[in-house]
Amino acid sequence: MFISVFFPGAMAQNIQYPFTSTCAVTGSTVILPCSFTPKKYVIESGTKIPLKVTRARWCINHPVCQGTTPSLYDSDSENNDPRYRYLGDLEGNCTLQIRGVGMQDNATFRFRMEANDNAGHFTNQMGVNLTVVEAIRMKIKSSDQNNKFSSGQAISLQCTTSRCTFNHPEVTWHKDGHTLSVNGSTLHLSTLTAKDSGNYTCALTSNIVTTQSEPFSLQVEAEEEASNLPLIAGVVFGVLLVVTTLILFIFIIKRKRTTPESLNTAGGEPGKKNADHIPSSVPPPPREDAGSRRQETGQEAEEVSYASVQFKQNQQNRRKAEEEPDLTIYSSVTTRG
Repeated sequence: MFISVFFPGAMAQNIQYPFTSTCAVTGSTVILPCSFTPKKYVIESGTKIPLKVTRARWCINHPVCQGTTPSLYDSDSENNDPRYRYLGDLEGNCTLQIRGVGMQDNATFRFRMEANDNAGHFTNQMGVNLTVVEAIRMKIKSSDQNNKFSSGQAISLQCTTSRCTFNHPEVTWHKDGHTLSVNGSTLHLSTLTAKDSGNYTCALTSNIVTTQSEPFSLQVEAEEEASNLPLIAGVVFGVLLVVTTLILFIFIIKRKRTTPESLNTAGGEPGKKNADHIPSSVPPPPREDAGSRRQETGQEAEEVSYASVQFKQNQQNRRKAEEEPDLTIYSSVTTRG
């Protein structure tokens, strides 16, 4: 809420306060924001006279803050109370800071600007009403009634008190005893994760010991599916790798065993003929007529010799040779006396 006050004959000048009331705890620091727009010139006897602000003053509980009225801050004075610090200038900023707030500051504060001509003097009589309270415990108010959340959700925590309405207070936030980098009255937590779980507290920066709130417990449940996904993928990959390796190993073993048998089936080693088909080097007996055969039969004294011819199997067919019947070929050789 901005309040502007205009006096007749001085429509171009005004003083603005963002708020007209605020609250402070004893011992804390409070800032009263303020801005002003000075009058640029004044016309006297048809002559345009430029105006310039030459003095800035803050007074307490005085409607006009002029003349000999005591000032909390006076730009023309060198004996200002150090608790009141002027953060403004003579161009348009009139913000006042009050440190170490006490019960004597429970009052209404007004700003006055003075120029090089009386036509440029101006005071906003509305002022800012400051309410001072004793040290109190702050309280954390959540944007959601629950304190259990799922990953990906958002929450806002506000540091406040029912006894006082603060405007832009300096607040310190803690999580599990560790100071956070946020110094405003509201803590925004977006896209929650399990790491955000913990106990949160807040306090006025100027008086942490006496204003610290009760802990607010926040619990964020991790998504089980999302957390187990890498593990499941790793197990599946490992199983596929083992199965693939096993199949490849069996294939190689079978291929090694099949290759020698294929060569044996095709006729053994290259350059050798099957032993079963090697012809005998012994010439067959001469063909004789019936008369000769009858004559030979009658000759019992005639000697008959038998020669045995054996064929050696190669080592690759040794196993097969042991299982098959004896292939020894006997040839008869007849000699005539």
